[in-house]
Amino acid sequence: MPALSLAPALSLLATFGRISPARPLHTLIRTTGYRLRPPRPLPHLPRIRAAQDAVLGSGAAGPHQMATLLCERRNGSIPTIVLGGFVPDATEQVFLLRGALLRRGGVYYLNYPRNGFSADLLFAQLDDLVEELARLHATPPVVLSVSFGAGLVFEWLRRARLAGRRPALRGLVFVSPMGCVGDLLFPGESKPATLLGRTLKPYLDSPGVEADARQVEKSRTVFSRMFEAGAQNKAALATLMTAGELRRLHAAVMETIARVDARGASERIRALVTFPSLIASFSPALLPLSDVPALVLFAENEDAVLDRRSPTRFALGSACAAYFPKGACRTVSNPGGAPVQHASLIFHFFNFLPHISRFYREVKTHRLLQAA
Repeated sequence: MPALSLAPALSLLATFGRISPARPLHTLIRTTGYRLRPPRPLPHLPRIRAAQDAVLGSGAAGPHQMATLLCERRNGSIPTIVLGGFVPDATEQVFLLRGALLRRGGVYYLNYPRNGFSADLLFAQLDDLVEELARLHATPPVVLSVSFGAGLVFEWLRRARLAGRRPALRGLVFVSPMGCVGDLLFPGESKPATLLGRTLKPYLDSPGVEADARQVEKSRTVFSRMFEAGAQNKAALATLMTAGELRRLHAAVMETIARVDARGASERIRALVTFPSLIASFSPALLPLSDVPALVLFAENEDAVLDRRSPTRFALGSACAAYFPKGACRTVSNPGGAPVQHASLIFHFFNFLPHISRFYREVKTHRLLQAA
């Protein structure tokens, strides 16, 4: 099973380096708040279903390919919709960031199905949820996407642009975006340059064929061991979460790895293969993808996951304003400590948090982001 977002666990194989004295205090405040009001995402029953019902009614996708939609409701004016990478689920992807997001408004989690996947149906669910928040609640959301989830959002925006639609959004956040298969395996290259590319190459070589059981089990083993190895650094983890939180996180991630079956894994990869690169979208007919405020965050060490010639990294690093005129592309680093890894929102939470918090403040006060 492919697991695009567990690569951040590699970052814990090294010592974290310097730890700010404020971090344990921040963790104490957060965990105390969680004890008073523990994380409890509940199923959200959409009040608008026109787009997803149309996809299901056409036979283009089945109910088993529908994402699970969960929500933690709050009264703030800036709700957030979260799309994670392949694993962990969106609910675990923002495990530590959750508190900061909830201070701005409710958080909606789109967790991908275990036994199938349909980009068309996911986009329809996203269309319906965005319309519900904007039209029925007058609170256009921020969409926060990670790794493969960012690729889904790029394609969703591209299709909306082609259809002449502008989703009613408040903002966009992309963390370690992976927009196309070329980000993992450079065209014409027989041997991938990245660990993740080598792990996923069998899936990419036969995108229309369901993975066999041995291939899926090998992937599960590789990424489970990556996460287990990272979780051994108890001293570093103690500055981020309690032992109980780590146990719950570990159990949730391992359950996701175990439950995504061959069809679910293969259909996710099949979707990625169909997405055009951002470079291919560099056209007046398609740009900008969105004119709402946008923040793109790459980790300082993406090379274990994204090829160094990644089309997505090149396009956004050199011409972010063409795709998102009110956007900024930044690199998240950890001076003096272990380098920030791809999509490491858990293990490098304190490095990502200032960028994301500033973005929400600027969105709330209607200030435009300044390019870094």
